[in-house]
Amino acid sequence: MNDKMRNMSDTRPGAATSTRRLDEILRVDHAGELGAVRIYQGQLAVLRNSPAAGIVRQMADQEQRHKALLDQLLNERGARPSVLDPLWSAAGFALGAASALLGEKAAMACTVAVEDVIGAHYGRQAKEIEASEPTLAAALHQLKDEELEHLKTGLAEGAEKAPAYPLMSGLIKAGCRLAIKIAEKL
Repeated sequence: MNDKMRNMSDTRPGAATSTRRLDEILRVDHAGELGAVRIYQGQLAVLRNSPAAGIVRQMADQEQRHKALLDQLLNERGARPSVLDPLWSAAGFALGAASALLGEKAAMACTVAVEDVIGAHYGRQAKEIEASEPTLAAALHQLKDEELEHLKTGLAEGAEKAPAYPLMSGLIKAGCRLAIKIAEKL
């Protein structure tokens, strides 16, 4: 995360993007980063001494920085977090632990599925607000790039060799898409 992403206090909602929509963007992204932090915490609770733990820890640290940025942006913009944050926290930890219990490759399959959906999500948001919120859009592009690096890492670590990979991936992606729709509003 670069300095431009850390200091977002100089941006204001633009005329083309409503404050309500910006609040939705920040709310859902914050909920997503909370969920991601908890997914990796769940994976690390299971994989703590495995060869994959170091890789998972690196991705977890990056997600924690993403969440800190979204915490900052919520506060600066006066947006509220999702009222379902306790659910996102519990669900994220459960998903992370459950995937890791199926093995390292399944944990990586979880990462690939989540980051595929989230990378596309950040890309759509950034494009939507580029004209009215260029600094925030740049931050979202940076987050997208970092999430897609996690996807590449998961693939390199054998995600596609996880048991029932297509089924697991499809279910996780569907869950992520549903969570995005809910977290935007609630």
